[in-house]
Amino acid sequence: MKLHELQPAKGSRKERNRVGRGTGSGNGKTSGKGHKGQNARSGGGVRPGFEGGQTPLFQRLPKRGFTNINRKEYAIVNLDALNSFEDGTEVTPALLIESGVVSKEKAGIKILGKGTIEKKLTVKAHKFSTTAKEAIEAAGGSTEVI
Repeated sequence: MKLHELQPAKGSRKERNRVGRGTGSGNGKTSGKGHKGQNARSGGGVRPGFEGGQTPLFQRLPKRGFTNINRKEYAIVNLDALNSFEDGTEVTPALLIESGVVSKEKAGIKILGKGTIEKKLTVKAHKFSTTAKEAIEAAGGSTEVI
């Protein structure tokens, strides 16, 4: 194969439709907009959710609760996930991300008390549940809130 013989894969490139370029193009005269009506006009059409004047679905449904814009979502780590580290390791958020225990730090790391811990670790995180704190200290480790 030579440089001048290169071609894109069949069907990977499509020529754009040039509207209003004569009847032979298949999109001449009314340019694919049909005859008159709201959608044939410039700037025509209706907004998303409009149902022709009928009360739209989003207005008919009851509204409940609210979304707290200040909500903080923590990356959760259970105790049994900490067993993968060696004895005496200082477990930090950076180490947890690096080892793949959590993918993102989010608003911080929270250690929860699900499972058991057999290693003596120094755990640094943004939040600890009471059971997690007790379990880490019972295993001989220590906790530190960042």
